[in-house]
Amino acid sequence: MFNKTHGKKALAALLSMTMVLSVAACGKTDSNTNDDAQSEVSYEKIEANDAATESATAEAASADEAYVLPDDMYYSELTGEPISKEIQDQRPIAAMVDNELTALPHYGTAQADVVYELMNSTKNDRITRLMCVVKDWNNVEQLGSIRSTRPTNILLASEWNAILCHDGGPYHNDAYFAKDWAKDHLSGVFSRVNNGKKKEFTEYILSGDMNSQIEKYNISATYNEFANEGSHFNFVPYGTEINLDEKYDRSYTANKVSLPFKHNGSTLTYNAETGMYEYSEYGEPHEDEDSGEVLAFKNVILQKCSFTQLDENGYLIYNCIGSGENAWYLTNGVAKDITWVKSSETAVTKFYDENGEELQINTGKTYIALIPDDTWDKVIFE
Repeated sequence: MFNKTHGKKALAALLSMTMVLSVAACGKTDSNTNDDAQSEVSYEKIEANDAATESATAEAASADEAYVLPDDMYYSELTGEPISKEIQDQRPIAAMVDNELTALPHYGTAQADVVYELMNSTKNDRITRLMCVVKDWNNVEQLGSIRSTRPTNILLASEWNAILCHDGGPYHNDAYFAKDWAKDHLSGVFSRVNNGKKKEFTEYILSGDMNSQIEKYNISATYNEFANEGSHFNFVPYGTEINLDEKYDRSYTANKVSLPFKHNGSTLTYNAETGMYEYSEYGEPHEDEDSGEVLAFKNVILQKCSFTQLDENGYLIYNCIGSGENAWYLTNGVAKDITWVKSSETAVTKFYDENGEELQINTGKTYIALIPDDTWDKVIFE
């Protein structure tokens, strides 16, 4: 077990995890000094800080006690945050968003509650694609551009009982779409926008598209018999936050994480002012064209996962059903090593700490990356 210290510290190894990286331990330092005068000053500062901490804690507790969930709101199963009860039973959508440079800028991604990023093909420098899970899709004016899906995305969308929105894909998908739990999907039926690009970059989900298409194809807009009950994640109570370096003996500084996605060079950088991880790719912050917002997340989950290549075209499926594989959870500039379990095609992926307890995460938006096991050691923390 590593001791926690302030600042960056290179680690030679992390237990059974093969990540060497630029990992830094985080935690508490001893403020004692041999200089009596300095010791006295330090003691006074600590007293003042303790008083400020107690005051802030009292204020937070008071604010939490004062908050009463309105009768017309409930806690979202995607974010743990209050949203309208009018959409409580509404299924989310899982939209496949093209992540090629030509497809940028993206529209509507800032409205996603959860964003997955994973390798779409072993070709083209292992190009990635985003899957945006959106609960309140009625308020999306434009989302995309929309591209094809892969078998892994079908499995991941099933965890949310989401309506998968895409534009085709390889024949490997057919066996999955033939199953009852995956049959509710929409392919190539959305609006075309004249953006001056080739046709494959012009399909977007526009306002009204979802309602018209689910009615046309007789798809239930509300959760069906394959839905998992309750929240997808184990959220802390709304209005509170988990501090990983206080809860766990083993945690690491993670102000920035660089992912081994060679094609677009994804990074997530912690913004201490907002408490969010900001996503960048192709060397630039990812700004949503609609809102101008930088795509940002309270939670980041990196999931080590092996994959099987399905043919010579680079199509693949992640072996995302399993248990005991390694993962990382990042929040508030700190990373925690965890493990993941997915027991069946439609089961929710669960995450656990070293005590065997289900991981608690903070309320808010979440980014999830499936990292190929052969590049897991190339994830870099700073």
